[in-house]
Amino acid sequence: MHTKSILIFTLLAGMLTACNLPGPATVIPTETPIPPTPIQLFPTPSLLPTEIIIPPTAIPLPPEQAVLARAGEVVQALKNKDMLSLAGYVHPVDGLRFSPYAYVKSTDLVFPSSQIPGSMSDNTLFTWGIYDGSGLSIDMTFTEYYAQFIYDVDFANAPQVAVNERIGKGNSIDNSLEFYPGAMIVEYHFPGFEAQYQGMDWRSLRLVFMDYNNTWYLVGIIHDQWTI
Repeated sequence: MHTKSILIFTLLAGMLTACNLPGPATVIPTETPIPPTPIQLFPTPSLLPTEIIIPPTAIPLPPEQAVLARAGEVVQALKNKDMLSLAGYVHPVDGLRFSPYAYVKSTDLVFPSSQIPGSMSDNTLFTWGIYDGSGLSIDMTFTEYYAQFIYDVDFANAPQVAVNERIGKGNSIDNSLEFYPGAMIVEYHFPGFEAQYQGMDWRSLRLVFMDYNNTWYLVGIIHDQWTI
């Protein structure tokens, strides 16, 4: 009987081995733990060195180009009767002087920039100077003066434009560069309109700019035409 029990036990052990049933628990040695890779910290974007890129439009223009660009905006504001926009170009200290003819006088009217926006609706009669030939005083509202001595023709589409060079030449002395030392003057010129006048019906508008705190401001508007 004892021999039979041993035989049965041996058979059962063999069957368990053949079936890959787990035997007694076995302790498997573990590998040495690998420490976690430390996290590499980077400075925040605000602390990184930055590169300042200046756009091409910020490159300073030569004075002539800068003034021509300003003059183009001014003459467009005059064409549109946009006095509010015009006021933004007026010299903040010297104001804007209006000269009906080429010869600039110290007695020519000067408007501060604050007076420009409401000028078209101002019914005040101003004395702007005297008429060439007759010697009578030029007594007009701003609107009337604008129509005869500022934008009497479409200067925004003038065929000739010059900087610091007089195009229209008549009997009046042009003292603008002497009166405004260091100024840049842009002239818009029509050589004439009707052939019968042989060019004597020419018109010019000169816009005078002075540099103030690195900005070219409008200090004078000069109207010029053939005079007696």
